[in-house]
Amino acid sequence: MAQHRSSQWYGGSDRNAYIHRAWMRRGLPSHAFDGRPHIAIANTASDLTPCNMHLNEIAESVKQGVYEAGGIPLNLPVVSLGETLVRPTAMLWRNMAAMATEELLRANPIDGVVLLGGCDKTIPALLMAAASVDLPAVVIPGGPMLTGTFRGVPLGCGTDVWKLSEEVRGGELSNEQFLRSESSMIRSKGHCNTMGTASTMGLVAEALGTVLPGLAGTPAPDSRLIEGSHETGRLVVDLVNEQRRPSTFLTKGSFHNAIVALAAIGGSTNAVVHLLAIAGRLGVPLTLDDFDVTGSGVPLLVDLQPAGRFLMEDFHRAGGLLAVLREVSDLLDPDALTVTGRPLVSYLDDAPIWDPEVIRKRDSPLLSDAGIAVLHGDLAPDGAVIKPAAASPELLTHRGRAVVFDTVEDLHARIDDPDLDVDARSVLVLRGCGPKGYPGMPEVANMPLPTKLLQQGVRDMVRICDGRMSGTAYGTVVLHVAPEAAAGGPLALVRTGDYVVLDVPNRRLDIDVPPAEFAARAPNATTVAGFAAPRRGWEQLYVRHVMQADTGADLDFLVGSSGDEVSRESH
Repeated sequence: MAQHRSSQWYGGSDRNAYIHRAWMRRGLPSHAFDGRPHIAIANTASDLTPCNMHLNEIAESVKQGVYEAGGIPLNLPVVSLGETLVRPTAMLWRNMAAMATEELLRANPIDGVVLLGGCDKTIPALLMAAASVDLPAVVIPGGPMLTGTFRGVPLGCGTDVWKLSEEVRGGELSNEQFLRSESSMIRSKGHCNTMGTASTMGLVAEALGTVLPGLAGTPAPDSRLIEGSHETGRLVVDLVNEQRRPSTFLTKGSFHNAIVALAAIGGSTNAVVHLLAIAGRLGVPLTLDDFDVTGSGVPLLVDLQPAGRFLMEDFHRAGGLLAVLREVSDLLDPDALTVTGRPLVSYLDDAPIWDPEVIRKRDSPLLSDAGIAVLHGDLAPDGAVIKPAAASPELLTHRGRAVVFDTVEDLHARIDDPDLDVDARSVLVLRGCGPKGYPGMPEVANMPLPTKLLQQGVRDMVRICDGRMSGTAYGTVVLHVAPEAAAGGPLALVRTGDYVVLDVPNRRLDIDVPPAEFAARAPNATTVAGFAAPRRGWEQLYVRHVMQADTGADLDFLVGSSGDEVSRESH
């Protein structure tokens, strides 16, 4: 068997090998350096990332599995991003987390890595890093929380925040009752229990083939997550011994399967930018339009909030991802492999649906066509996306008068003004929220509705934004508009009073203004001023190099893989 990568540090009797071994002897015995594989546990546990606080416990189970299989486990804390706390948006640092993790994996004497993530950006960042350094790697999703209740009904973490806050604004719920629900929203350890971005990315990571099949979606407090983590620790040692790296099994077919899964589970639109970024690191030719081509015609089978009724604890009880994929197995790439070396489809024979209310049979879907729709047109030359499963069907074809907001602050200042010239048919347009313009592409596209319309009973409107939307949110929202306004996109030229035409069946997003008149306009000074604000540090680097949403919003100099080679010694 060829020598492990870590032997480049520990092998031999010269001064450098001595230094490397001696300092590690604080915790390792001499036989740790006898050729055993050294496994990093890239751990995003943090008290400031509430969804990932339990990952230290998961890491201990991984360690036991690694030891049992003959490896040496090593905890490696990496950048952790808490979606609910980090300002201005966790997306600003997804690429930084990926870059830092990549460099740590490459720089250290490790042979393989177990990636522990949960909250929205952590699994995407870890997979981007693993793809770029291309060491044997496997993901453990931290899992969703258990279901809490309020007023006698289950609470969907995230989704019910939006619903309850709108009830307060509409005068249907007192602020006192709203605050009382706060202690019920987060019942246990784990990430959001809706089909938000965290749940979506855990499941999509399994559909990609990077998770032990059947593990994603296991609730965080469930003992089966501990069992699966132990088994993953054993598995990663096999990956190293067999040199099963991400580049050896992540193919276009893997991403095809991930897109099918995304549609069938009613997953978050955020998965689009994350999958594009991961594919970019691998050199897999994935495009925005692939999400529409592959996802078109895939039925929505999972009746989960925000598109449906149930929550992730129900989803796991009903059979989980493998049960969903069995129903659409004919749409999957049969050759796409998983981290185990076996095809994903080989795990579907024994994957029954235990509750057909939660996971529907193929012949009784919630929607017959649930894929994320990709729009093009006057306002989105490079594309925009909408999630029809979370939208109001009657608004998917719509013509309305634009009400334009130049910044998030402008939106907050005017949305509840009783004199705002807006009605139920209006189209709310928010710009200055793209990767460069915010910066970081925040989850603000699901704009709150004007209070005066809420009081009239309006619960959805067409909304258009160059930012993102929380995976726990819902509504007829067009987002990820590319190019963004701050990068010279046509969204910067829209004026209040213009008529906007949304035609999801024909995949169009247009402006009903004479082309010559529209092209002659100059961007609003407020939009340009926001982009020109002075910046330093990471923010400056990010704004200079971030690409647009249609390619995954990665940094231009991080696309592709650099491998695991380090040519120079440290002493």
